[in-house]
This record gives sequence, structure tokens and C-alpha cells, in this order.
Amino acid sequence: MHSAAETEEKEEQRGERANLLKRKICEIDGDQPPDRLMDGPDPPSAKRVSSSSTPLIINPSGYETKVYEVARERNTIAVMETGTGKTVVAIMLIRDMCLTVKSSDDFRSRRLVIFLAPSVSLVKQHCRDIKLYSNLEVENYYGGRGVDKWTLEHWEKEVNEHDVLVMTPQIFSEALRNSYLKLHMVCLVVIDECHLATGNHPYAKIMKEFYRKSTDKPKIFGLTASSVDRKGQVSELESILDSKVLSMLDTDLAKDSEYQCLKLTLPPETNVYRVEATGALITLDSSIDVLRQYCKNLPTDGYKPQLKFELSFPEELSYIYTVTFPASAAVQKIVGPRSTNEQLAMQLACIEACKKLHQLGALDDHLLPCTTLSKDKVSSAKSKSSSAGAGTTKRKELHGTTCVNALSGTWGEKLDGAVFQAYRIDFSCDVARELYSSFVLLIESALDGDVGNVEINLYLVRKFVKASVSSCGQRYFTHEEMVKAKCFQEFFFNGLFGKLFVGSKSSEMKREFLLHNETKSLWDPSYMFLLLPLEMDHIVPRGESWRINWSAINSCVSAIEVLKKNSPLELRVNDGNHCKTLPGYEVSSEDEYGRKTNLIHFSNGSFDQDSLKEMTVTAIHTGRVYTVVEVEKDSSAKSLFEGGISPEYSSYTDYYYKKYGIVLMHPDQPMLRLKQSHNAHNLLVNFNEEGDMKAGPRGDLFKERKPQIHSHLPPELLVIIEVPRIVIRSIYLMPSVMHRLETLMLASQLRKEIGCHIDNFSIPSSLILEALTTLLCCETFSMERLELLGDSVLKYTVSCNLYFKYPDENERQLTGRRKSIISNANLHRLATIRKLQGYVRNGAFEPRRWTAPGQRSLFPVPCKCGILTKEVPLDPKFFSEDLKVKLGKSCDMGHRWMVSKAISDCAEALIGAYYVSGGLTPALHVMKWLGVDVEFDPKIVDEALNIASLQSYIPKNDELTELQAKIGHEFSVKFLLKEAITHKTSDEPYSYERLEFLGDSVLDILITRHLYKTYTETGPGYMTDLRSANVCNENFAQVAVRKNLAGHLQHCCSVMEAQINEYLRSFPEPDETGRTIPSIQGPKALGDLVESITAALLIDTRMNLSEVWRLIESLLSPLVTPENLELPPFRELSELCDSFGYPICVKYTNHGEKIHSRIQLQLHDVRLIGEGSERSTKLSKGKAASSLLKQLEERNISRNMSLTRDEQIGGSDSSRINRAVSPSDSTGIPVIGPISTMKGGPRTALFSFCKKHLWPTPTFETTEENSRTAMEFGEGAEKRTSFSSFTSVVTIQVPSKEEAVVKWSGEARPDKKSSYDSAVVEALYELERRRFLVILK
Repeated sequence: MHSAAETEEKEEQRGERANLLKRKICEIDGDQPPDRLMDGPDPPSAKRVSSSSTPLIINPSGYETKVYEVARERNTIAVMETGTGKTVVAIMLIRDMCLTVKSSDDFRSRRLVIFLAPSVSLVKQHCRDIKLYSNLEVENYYGGRGVDKWTLEHWEKEVNEHDVLVMTPQIFSEALRNSYLKLHMVCLVVIDECHLATGNHPYAKIMKEFYRKSTDKPKIFGLTASSVDRKGQVSELESILDSKVLSMLDTDLAKDSEYQCLKLTLPPETNVYRVEATGALITLDSSIDVLRQYCKNLPTDGYKPQLKFELSFPEELSYIYTVTFPASAAVQKIVGPRSTNEQLAMQLACIEACKKLHQLGALDDHLLPCTTLSKDKVSSAKSKSSSAGAGTTKRKELHGTTCVNALSGTWGEKLDGAVFQAYRIDFSCDVARELYSSFVLLIESALDGDVGNVEINLYLVRKFVKASVSSCGQRYFTHEEMVKAKCFQEFFFNGLFGKLFVGSKSSEMKREFLLHNETKSLWDPSYMFLLLPLEMDHIVPRGESWRINWSAINSCVSAIEVLKKNSPLELRVNDGNHCKTLPGYEVSSEDEYGRKTNLIHFSNGSFDQDSLKEMTVTAIHTGRVYTVVEVEKDSSAKSLFEGGISPEYSSYTDYYYKKYGIVLMHPDQPMLRLKQSHNAHNLLVNFNEEGDMKAGPRGDLFKERKPQIHSHLPPELLVIIEVPRIVIRSIYLMPSVMHRLETLMLASQLRKEIGCHIDNFSIPSSLILEALTTLLCCETFSMERLELLGDSVLKYTVSCNLYFKYPDENERQLTGRRKSIISNANLHRLATIRKLQGYVRNGAFEPRRWTAPGQRSLFPVPCKCGILTKEVPLDPKFFSEDLKVKLGKSCDMGHRWMVSKAISDCAEALIGAYYVSGGLTPALHVMKWLGVDVEFDPKIVDEALNIASLQSYIPKNDELTELQAKIGHEFSVKFLLKEAITHKTSDEPYSYERLEFLGDSVLDILITRHLYKTYTETGPGYMTDLRSANVCNENFAQVAVRKNLAGHLQHCCSVMEAQINEYLRSFPEPDETGRTIPSIQGPKALGDLVESITAALLIDTRMNLSEVWRLIESLLSPLVTPENLELPPFRELSELCDSFGYPICVKYTNHGEKIHSRIQLQLHDVRLIGEGSERSTKLSKGKAASSLLKQLEERNISRNMSLTRDEQIGGSDSSRINRAVSPSDSTGIPVIGPISTMKGGPRTALFSFCKKHLWPTPTFETTEENSRTAMEFGEGAEKRTSFSSFTSVVTIQVPSKEEAVVKWSGEARPDKKSSYDSAVVEALYELERRRFLVILK
């Protein structure tokens, strides 16, 4: 069947010859060029108005007006010479019809105008002219736009958005035949060059096959400049177009205008197959084209499936045709009815075949080839509501976060006490002298065993701490105890990780103690738990396993009371107030005998200075919590402030008086050196890896120790709390410990939702947590490995289910069904129905944003999306493709953006996790829970074996004996093996294609499972590469050759035979690993052979995967391992160039049946080019990449280069010269900009410029300076202060005949990325000065 594009090309050539002849005739007669509507300047009858958006005004001549009036009344064929205004009349008629229809009640159903032209150039010309002379929505359609492949939805969109459709007759005919367009939608059809409407021309077919048979006909207006003088020709044209001819020679137009359209007597509709649902039809003429198009879309491995016709003569002067389809077709043979005409017999057989294919679902209701049965409503089909892009990385979606039910509680409202589930948390450090206090977690709900009894590794600087969580029963708390426990938690978690005083002058809020008033707002019933310190084990009495450290809690409660009653924060400087101790505390430095004591006076009493070390204190003027390092006996409040480095304050006494208005009563007391509190850190990731270590003078690695910053405060401004430092140490570990416990609780919660209750089966919550964790979480584990395995398990189970459920479907139909089920879009739909998106973890743990119950967040992120609930509806307004969207960053409501594919991957990872824990049965349970309709009934396998055993097959002597010996298995049903080695080009009524479909998934799961179990420490990236290298058709083709299986392939194709022989000759001698790599790509049939044999083994062993792996492993050996893994050439080239900063550019061109790839690679001093041509883009691109890799290897550039990155990019010093370009060379200077001054703008502009012009990727070096006093950056509204300063240097390589390097430093900035921008701006101006580029202003 010729495509519309091919037919249009022929018509285009024919039309060009005709137009050339017309031009020559015009030149001979001395005529003027055609008017504006005829591809010339504006005609005299057209006048352009002032506004460019207003259509041109038509001033028709008298004759044009008369033709227009006749065409309004009846179907008309206007015979008008070139340049006499045919198109003017057509546009006037189009405008009138559209105006009339829009004002009528029939507007919605009949609103289209179809303008037909026989060539693409005429289609484009008419479309342009109609746009110029009307306000209508106009579009053109031809095969070159890919219209042949448009779907019904695409056509509906075009119809809804346009008034006039200008197209070739081939496109209109196909759209009518497939019922994408219908004549009752059309009010007018304009036919240009209508004299062509004879014989088998598409014009004639449209009128005969569709117009005549329509009960609701549109108006017809034909245009032609060709003479139709002969009486027979006029009559035939009028009959076909149902119109009357109107020529310039007619003298009585008024009389002609009264003519009525011809009332044609239509023959009955016979030998036509029509689909009632859509109106699509097949006629005798189009039936064979439909069959050829169907066969063209059948699955192929490079050998075109043939449609065969056999003619028989049952009687004299009678003919019967038999249509034989390829083995992969839905039907094999159709015998047509008897006819006395040979051509009619063939057409009738084709009509019958089309009818049968449609009834079987191989042709859809638009009579186009389809891959799945559209009539079957399988649960796995894509939902109509699913948006395009679901399950892809391109689409980002806003989703909420599922709450952890185990941490909710109502105990805060109970006045008569409450019972808690207690979980003890112990800490052990690898440094013996480092001690930590044990804590207890108190919640209302009981945790699952593998969550409440778990060990958590914590990585601190230069030490390792193991947190051990264990259940320790229940404990009752009175209301008074709960109040005290809440006070402890509020005080320390706000004091260490937040602020105890809120409000400031800058915010115009009164500053006050956070816990001074009611704190109910700090507690949320959906997030309620207590973390309390325990007594040391040696203090706990015998008979008790643990005891809460109530003395520390009571001391904390007392400190809170001190801060409530004795806060000098409201004092003013001019008040002259003194700092006072609590009433009842007598301040004295002498005992009753007048001797000096060792006491130090604090805000809440006097304490012996020898007992202060590692004690906890709180400053009453700031609310900050410290631990005492030592008493500095050689200093006092009268000492120089900060060692005298501050000129503003002379002493500490002066500092507190001027800044806080506090007059110290005991300025002679020794100062205390205190360890400051610090932010929480992520202790779940080991940042002490070798990459973060520095080399010492002897080459040993060590972690650089940052200097500790201590504070110096007078004791009388401190409230002492009798809480030892080991309790504070443990509190700093709590954010990481609780984060891990919360994630495990979430995984356990999902496990309960899935609810897989199978005997002797259990799955740890840690494995489910792994399946929920994306790479963005920066954990030591992620879902990637499980997702890879789950993908294979899902593919295998769905393939088995489809194979046995639809025994009459071919490989393409089964593949289409499988794709619709296992596609990311469908998995995304099913997973979101189960609200799996709320469980997906796609953001790194931010310890500073973690808050305990009773703690006020120091880093709030208010919700800006306008959703008041934690759950986000699945609505397109919460989808985005913006690359600037930050993923995984949640607001305080838990809303965060994630890529759509993460949800699909999570579903597959869960399947993989359950498969790892219990095999196929639990994995099937998860699939059914998700909504994937899969059944695995052994009875279906037995039934398939019985059917195969009944096949009429007479084996030849020893035909399969040798092959069974090579495989190592004797088949109980020999026909399975026979089917597995039979290609569709053979004369047999069966082929291996269905088995190949199944075997592909079997090998996938077997090899993926093997890799998952064997390489447990291999990262997800390597796992993907290993699977791709082992599970591919080329690898299986090599297996077929190595194991001498190729000779057993049954086929009848000389081309295939030649390709197989050529492939066999390309094999070299085996290398040291036993592998042989051919020099050319193997025929697909050889790889398919291994897949089909594997599927036959699976069915013959009654789905025993372990037995199949035992048999097939020896065939596949040796497998690709991490040691001998070779990446695809283009992948290797891309990674190599990325590591060195070399840009590449890839271009593809079609060269007949082959695709040509051209890859350009820009080095510092030369541009390399690699080229390759192959049957597919992937192969041609790999060939071109291989060429470039060889060129790079000749230049000693490879992954194993010993040069440092600076040497690779920087080059030699001698090459770093400043090259000035003279103004005369300015025409060749590249242009950049304009450059945005927003943050990131200069960097974006530079990187885009380098990528476009193939410049090496710029590099940055940054230095950081820290200061104890704030530094100011910028001016005006952009003014910022920071204690850190960053200065960056950017290095830019300029490829040229003489290599140039620009290395330029920017100004100091408060953050690293801003310093990058500053350096880029300076470097760009330097490049412009040297005339390497021009910056647009």
C-alpha cells in the first residue's frame, strides 16, 4: 500500500510539469504573471488594509461575482483560465459558507470546509491564500507531516481548532475510510484541478466510495483551468462530481444559475465492508491495500512478512483466490468466494480477509492495524484519565507525605494519666571513654518486632556509635509526670535545636520566653511521643530493668521556673538594673567564719566550682544551652572583651551593660568557658569515607579537625541545670535515630496495608524501606536494585499470564498487551490509586528541619501551594515539566515534588522486595494488591501441554535428538522444541514467535535474579549495565553460535541464510575468558532462537524456573561479569567526555534503508569526527562512537589516563597565550547573551554557550574565608551579611588554532554559587575584550 506521502510525491512531480507547461504558454501569449492568489503579487481586485492582522479585502470583478452567486445555489464546476480569479471565487464561497453555518443551529455538527488540491505545493499555496483573505482558522495536511500515523484524538483536536482543512485527496480519502472525518461534518468541499476526477484518481474514489453513499452530502465546488469541451468528458465529470459545469463561454449565467444539481441514481451498496460503530469502510479497490498495510505492521526481524495469493479453478470460467498470511498474523488462510472474473475474485477474497481480521480484533474499528484487542476491557489497560507523561522523569508531580500512625496519640488530653509503650534506646561508642545516656521512647501504639528491636549505626566525626532499640514493656504515667516530661522535652529540644526566646526588635514582636505561657500549640495529636533520659544502669535498683532520670527532669523543670521569673530581657539600658538572683538564694562568697569559699554564684544559686565540669547551664539573656568546659580562674568579667579584639567594648562588664543593659553584681567572679550547642547533623551517612579525608605528611589519611569555638560567660547570667553532659550528647543523636525509626514505622505501616498472609513468609520492614527510598535520599541503600529485579518479575509473570490466556494471539499482540500492563504509565496509575506516592521517600534527611513534639521549628517552610490537607489531589495543575522545580524539598505540610517515574519504580521495587523475601507467590500478591490482573494456575500449563502434544507433527529421523543433547534436556512434548526452532519464513503453519515473546521474559528474570544474588555489593548502575550486557539479542545470538544451535534453525529464507553464514565467519578465536566477540551484528533470528528454546524448556518443565536456570546457565556461560563488562560505545564515549569536559554533538540523517550518524567531539586544539551507517539509529551511533574512541585512544585519552584533571583540561603553560582578534575577523565571532543578572543567570548562559559552540566545560576553584564578625556584601535591597566569604576562579578553554585559556577571579560573595556567577561575569568581559565572543546587551 502506497503511503500518502509517496502518492503525493508523484502528484507533485506531475503537477510541476503541468504548471511549467502553463507558464510557458503564458509567456508565449504575452500574459502577465498570475495574481497574488496564484503565487504572484496582489491582484488588482485585492486591496491591503493598514493593519497587518486584518485580512486582505477582495474586490471581485463582475464575472467572479456571477460565478460566486451560481456556486452558492448549486454544486458547480468552474472552468476558468489561469489568472481569472478561480481562487478568489473559492475564498468568497468559503467565507460565505462558514458565516452561514456559524449563524445556524447546525454549526456544531456541520462546520468544516475541506479544500482539496492534488499536490503539496498547491496545498501550501491555497492554505496561505485563505489565511491572507479571511479570519478563519486554516491548516494544511499532507503525508510529509506524518498525517498517516495520526490517531482519532489527533484528528479530533485538528477539527475542533480549525474551520478550513486544506489537504491532498489521499489524506482526505484515508481519513474518511478510517472514519476520522465524516462527510456530515463538512459543509463545503472545494476541489482544485477537478478535471482529474476520473478513473482511479483519489478524487473519483472519494466521490464514488463516500459522497455517493452519504445521505447528508456537502456542497461541491470544483475548480479547473483545463478545457472540458468534449460532450462525453463534460458528462462524465458532471456525473462523478454531482455538479454542473460553468465556463467562461457561457453567456446566460442567470439561466445557468437556475440549474439544479444532478440527481444521480446510486447503485446498491455491494461488496463493501462497513464498521457500524465508526462508519469506516473497505471497498474492493482498497481491500488489498488494507491487507498489505496490516502485514507491513506485523512483527518482523528484518525479513518482510509476505502476503501470498493462490489461484484455483474449480470449474471452467470460475476463479477462487486463497489468501495466505505470515505465521505471525491473527489468521493464516482465507478462501474467497467464487467469481467469473479473476480480478474480482481476488478483491472478494481480500474483502473477506479484512472482515475476518476486524472480527478478530487485528484491525480496529477504524480498520487500521492494532497491536491489542481494543474490545477487551482488561484491567491493565491505560486509563482514559491518565495524563500524557505519567511515569516519566520529565513530569514532576506534587504529592503529600503519609503520616506515621504509630506516632499519633491522644495522651496529651488525658488528665488521669496514660499508659505508654516503652522502647529503650542504648548507645555504645567505639571510643571507650565516650559515654552516652540511655533514653526511652514512649508512644501509645505498639511497634512491630523488627521496628521496636533494631540497631542503628551512627557516624560521628572520628567515632562510631551504635544505637540499640529494644522493647521494654509498658509504663503508666500520672498527669503530673506527663507534664514534667513534656517540660523536659520542650526545654531541651528547643534549647539545643531551636530557640527558647522568641520575638525581636526587627520583627516588631515582643521578645519572651517560649515556655512562659501555654505550650499546647507545640503539640500535635498526629505526632505525639516522649524522649526521656534514663538513669545509669549501676544506679538502677535490683529488680528494675530501667528507671527514668527524674532528678534531671525535675532540675529542668526548676530551671524553666527560674527563666519565667527572672529574665532581664525586658530591661532597658537606661534603667540601670542589676542582675539579681532568685529570691531565697543568698549570695555570699564567705562561710560562716568569714573564710573564702569555693562557691560560684549562678542565677539560681551558688555551686561548688569543682563540681561544675560537664554540667549543663542556660543563659538567662539568650536562652542558649551550654555545657561547662572549665572555670577560667585567671579571668573575670572585668577582663578584656574577646581578648581586646573588639574596639567597641572594653570588658565583658561593659559589653553586657551596653548591649543588654545588665549591671553585673559579681564582676570579680571567674568566667566560665562553655561549649556551645550546635545544629543537629545527619549521622546516618558515613561522611568519614576516604573521599573526605586528607593526606598527612607521611601519606596517611586523617579527618581534618575543625577548631572548637567556645563561649565565655559570667556565671551570674547562667541557670545551672543538674543534667550531665552525657544526656546532652544523647539528645544530639536523637534526630537521626528518630528519623530512621520513623521511616521503619512507615515501611511497617505499608506492610500492614499490603497484608500478605502466607504461611512461613515474612518480609523485614528494612527491605520495604529500601523499596521506598530513591537515590535523592542520599542513603546507603536505595530502591534501584530491587526495582531492577521487580521489573523482571513483573514482566515474567505478566508474560506467562498473557501467553496462556490468549493462545490465538501473535507476538505483536501479546507484546502490546504486556506493554500496556507493565508500562510506567499504567504502574503509576495503579500505584496512585493505592496512594503509594505518600510512602515514597525522595528527599535527603534534613536534621535541622526535624522537630520533636513540643519543639518549634527554627527553619519553617510555609506551604505555598494552597492545599489545606496533607494529601495532594492527582490534578494536572500540580504537574510540572519545569527543570527548576526542586525535588524532595517538603514544606511544613509535607508536600514535595517528585518525578512521576519514582512512583512507578517504587511499585516495581516492592514487587522485587516481596520476591526476594518469599519468591513468586508473595510477589503475585503485591501485583494483585496494586491491581495488576495476573493469575498463575498450573492447570493452564497442563492444558497447554496437552494441546501441544496433540499437534500433528511427524519428526524426522534424529531431527531433535542432537539438539536435545546440546540443551541437556529430553522434551516430554517434542512439538514444543520443534515449534521453538521454526522461523515464520518456513512453510509450517506455526513459528517460534509466541515462544520468543515468553522466553525473553524468562531469560530476563533468570539472569537478573542471578546478578542480584551474586553481586550483592554492586551498585545499581553496574547492575543495570550487567543486565543490559547479558540480556540482549546480540548476546543470545553469540550463544547460539558458540553452542552450535544456529544449524537447527528451520527457515526458508536465502537472505537470512547468507546473513547467518557471514555472522559465523566474523567470529574470532576465543579470548582468555572463553568469550568470542564477532565483528558484526548478529541476525535477530539467532537471538530469538535461544529465547524460544528457553520458553519451551519452561513449559516442558511445568514452569520450574530453577530447573530451567540449571539447564540454560551452561548454555549462557560465560556470562558478562563486572570484570569483563564493556559499555556500549556511545555510552562509553559520553561518560569519557563528561569526565574530561569534552562536548559532543550528534546528528542523524536517513540514507535509504540505513541511518547515518555523525558525532563531533571538540578537544582543546582539534575537532574529531566519527561516522557510521547501520540499519538502526542505535547501531549507527555505536559505530560512530567506536570510531571516535579509537581516535581518542591514539591520542592517549582513555579512562585509564594517569594525567590529573587539571593536566587534561589545562594543557601546557606554553599553550596558554592571549590571542587578540582583529576587528576584521568580527564576522566569525560567536555571540552570547543577553546575560541575566539573577542568581545562576551568568552560569546558565556560559554553559549553554559552551555546549552550543563545542567549547570544553568550564571549571571552578573556590576559596573560603570565615570571620567571627559579620561581613557585608552588596548594596541597597541586595545587601547581605554573612560570616563566610567565597571567592571563585573560573577557567575557560577557547578552542582555536592557537589554544587560549581565560582564567579569571570574581569578587567575594556570601555563598559559593554567587561567587561562581561573579567569576563568570568577569571572565565573559575578558573574553569579549580579547574578541573571542560578543555579549549582547
